[in-house]
Amino acid sequence: MARQHHFDLEKFLVSATADTLPTRANASATRSDHTTRRTFAIISHPDAGKTTLTEKLLLAGGAIEMAGAVRSKGNGRRAKSDWMDIEKNRGISVTSSVMTFEKHGITFNLLDTPGHSDFSEDTYRTLTAVDSAIMVIDAAKGIEAQTRKLFEICRLRDIPIVTFINKIDREGLDPFELLDEIEEQLALTVAPVVWPVGQGGLFKGCYDLAANDFLVAGSDKTVHFEGGLDDPGLAKVMHPDTYAGFRDAAELAAEGYADFDPVAYRQGHLTPVVFGSALQNFAVDRLMDLIAAHAPAPRPQPSDKGPIAPEGDKVSGFVFKVQANMDPKHRDRVAFVRFCSGHFKRGMKLDHVRSAKQLAVSNPIYFFAQERALTEEAFAGDVIGIPNHGTLRVGDTLTEGENFRFTGLPAFAPEVLRRVRLEDSMKLKQLRRGLEDLAEEGLVQVFRSSIGSDWIVGVVGPLQLDVLASRIAGEYKADVSFEPVPFNVARWIRCENEATLQAFVKDNVIHVARDRDERPVYLCRDEWDLRYIQDRNKDIVFDSTREIVGQ
Repeated sequence: MARQHHFDLEKFLVSATADTLPTRANASATRSDHTTRRTFAIISHPDAGKTTLTEKLLLAGGAIEMAGAVRSKGNGRRAKSDWMDIEKNRGISVTSSVMTFEKHGITFNLLDTPGHSDFSEDTYRTLTAVDSAIMVIDAAKGIEAQTRKLFEICRLRDIPIVTFINKIDREGLDPFELLDEIEEQLALTVAPVVWPVGQGGLFKGCYDLAANDFLVAGSDKTVHFEGGLDDPGLAKVMHPDTYAGFRDAAELAAEGYADFDPVAYRQGHLTPVVFGSALQNFAVDRLMDLIAAHAPAPRPQPSDKGPIAPEGDKVSGFVFKVQANMDPKHRDRVAFVRFCSGHFKRGMKLDHVRSAKQLAVSNPIYFFAQERALTEEAFAGDVIGIPNHGTLRVGDTLTEGENFRFTGLPAFAPEVLRRVRLEDSMKLKQLRRGLEDLAEEGLVQVFRSSIGSDWIVGVVGPLQLDVLASRIAGEYKADVSFEPVPFNVARWIRCENEATLQAFVKDNVIHVARDRDERPVYLCRDEWDLRYIQDRNKDIVFDSTREIVGQ
């Protein structure tokens, strides 16, 4: 029998917002503020269809008029959420995109993250700014390595997850096998909500087990069956063989797995599962309905003074990302701020905690894919861009007269180190500017050797070096290449006794570099060398990660 946990989205939205919400620019202070926000990320292994799903969510939310397949021909069919040349040419996402759209009075802040493991640091920091996530799984491949890694990050932060099993219109694993894999490998209770009708070449659509809707042609045509799986009308719209197999599978799914429990989902113990096809636009609207009705509104955010509640009166937020040159014509620099409390209004002066100065936010912007617009206000959960000229950095806290810092944004020790070689020595100024800007973004880490004037860049994976060279050439007109260095391991060093630290730096000057914040970094050949130096310097702490708190 069909499970009885149908939710009425329209009823929920009316009760949540009380009245029809005004437009974003003209919203009044009586608006339901942060309770109408859904700030979420999409995580997946590369090529699972994450960027395509992002496009279809934007299309469903009215943020774009046409969603282009990532690999389609022609400039007009590039992914709307990818803006770098390297992203458009390779059909991959290498930087997190932020997009805002509204539907049924709910404001969705969608953060599209890179799937490639070489850009995991950018993804990790992006996940500090969201309250929930959609996990995209390729129906043919199941759970892959990067999906598992990103899931563990979400679990550490107690981020609830909706699972979208994509590409069900292609040949793939059995749906029950996929559900069992999620339960066994991720230790999550699964609750199937939208079930496929056939698969691969026999795919006929999707069936919403909660609403008893047969999704016949994506979001264009939906047929409701009051009698559920037993409704005689359902058998008439399907081929008899298709109906028999589907009905048996759907009943087994409904009885064999847990019912959808919104509380267990928000606690991170259960994941609702939606089968569909992003490319063919099957079940994307149901995915959006789940996020709107059940994903958590903005949650308290950690700080060095304790959790900051979203219903607080005073404005606060933190910078989780900086992006340079999104508009190459204007050499712009945008800091992405996640608001955590209060009601922000355009023109407000906020305290920049790191510098102890006030910052007038005169031109806050939000994003419709590649388009941007001024916004007059923002609430907890909203993500806006603040154009600036290097004032704001990743980890910075903005407050309305309060003195605390948000915590939880990580920086990881790089796994690949290379020396930067400038092809034209006359472009030294451009190179310096490019390295500083891209280090601000978190794309790479830049170290200056204690001896000589060499720049050493550190990255998580080699693809970042390709992106670095491409962006410096395209945005700063300087050609660079990379040379090996005799180091493969980098660790930040610290000590409670400053004199002891300085003595260590002096004795190991060949191995010590400085990062962009002038913190000392110890460079060595391998892990064996690292253990050797650690054993002989017990007072020195060698950190593989550090927290970015805008000090």
